[in-house]
Amino acid sequence: MAAPLLSATPPPAPAATPGAPRPSYAPALASLTVLFFMMGFITCLNDILIPYLKGLFTLGYAEVNLVNFCFFGAYLVMGVPAGWVVKRLGYKGGMLVGFLVAALGAFLFYPAAAGRTFGLFLAALFVLATGIVQLQVAGNPYVAILGPPETASSRLSLTQAFNSLATFLAPILGSVLILSHLPDLKKLTPAQAAALDVTSVQYLYLGIGAVMVLISLLLGFLKLPRIEHAPAAPEDTRRAWHYGHLLLGLVGIFTYVGAEVAIGSHIVSYLNQPEVAGLSAQAAGVRVSLYWLGAMVGRFVGIFLLRAVKPGLVLAVNAVGAVVLLLISINTTGAVAMWSLLAVGLMNSIMFPVIFTLAVAGLGRHTEDASGLLSAAIVGGAVVPPLFGLVADSALGGGGVHALRLAFLLPAACYLYICWYGLKGHRQRA
Repeated sequence: MAAPLLSATPPPAPAATPGAPRPSYAPALASLTVLFFMMGFITCLNDILIPYLKGLFTLGYAEVNLVNFCFFGAYLVMGVPAGWVVKRLGYKGGMLVGFLVAALGAFLFYPAAAGRTFGLFLAALFVLATGIVQLQVAGNPYVAILGPPETASSRLSLTQAFNSLATFLAPILGSVLILSHLPDLKKLTPAQAAALDVTSVQYLYLGIGAVMVLISLLLGFLKLPRIEHAPAAPEDTRRAWHYGHLLLGLVGIFTYVGAEVAIGSHIVSYLNQPEVAGLSAQAAGVRVSLYWLGAMVGRFVGIFLLRAVKPGLVLAVNAVGAVVLLLISINTTGAVAMWSLLAVGLMNSIMFPVIFTLAVAGLGRHTEDASGLLSAAIVGGAVVPPLFGLVADSALGGGGVHALRLAFLLPAACYLYICWYGLKGHRQRA
């Protein structure tokens, strides 16, 4: 999945002086693995938080998707500033800032839940997401350039796989701790919503915040290698956005994250429909973990597959597979409709690492700026899901399985663009 870096010519690791021991990157990679795990865990909890808040505040699909809008909107607002922080403080400093800001956002969930105010939930999510943005901007390029270029693909695939492990575990834990306290979503009355227990959400996010603070303390004592980029030639006045394959990659990240989040955020509602699976909110929440499990399995497979097959081709094939699975799901019922939708997670698996590494290929000293721009493009997770919700609410009166099926055509269109980027859009121009 990160094999594109074989042709990306990332900056080499600092050369060791003759006779000096080779630097060990194991502690750095271990800390990055934890970083990616926490990012995946927190992000995927939104898929469980959305049906919970929908029930707590009796919201429509479009309203509840403000959760995704605030969370992923932080990527647009904070992506470029996060790149500036990494340039000033370095990769380690950027990660430390990210963990502490994310911890603050997690702690803010306690008063938000106590006050039962949707606006406070959104504010807490924005602060939490700001920390995740900082972690993304610092972590993704650091994995790509840490160590020998010929093993970059294995490193990025490994860290992304642990990200997917977290997204597999988060819905299971969230379903038990959060959705198990919900009555039947289809029969929830305003009185029942007002009486919903909020302590489970408070304690869960307090725990997340405490873990983030602990990780930041440990990271503060860990000595990570510094990576320096080669200085630019005097005649080189280009900036990151002057590279066409990066600009097209921004659209690729936008559409990929938007499609992935739109699907993941509505699996519970989709499987809740009698025509599909008729599952309870808790049972459907557990099924969400299978969507992310597919991404984890695909990323482990991608470690080896992307060494043998051109990454752009693998990306295109996976995108076509996602479209086919969505079309199968919206045109069938029962188990076929359920499992074909969940299988889209397998197709998603290698998309982010491949798009990211294709987009930063050959950028050298522009890598941090490019990472900030690519992180800003994750705002697709704030734009596409609300559009999905608007389609679902407006089609046929909203709320039914037919409206949801029509809305799934939106992520299908996103995957078609990703297919084109894998085939042609990623090619570097002179």
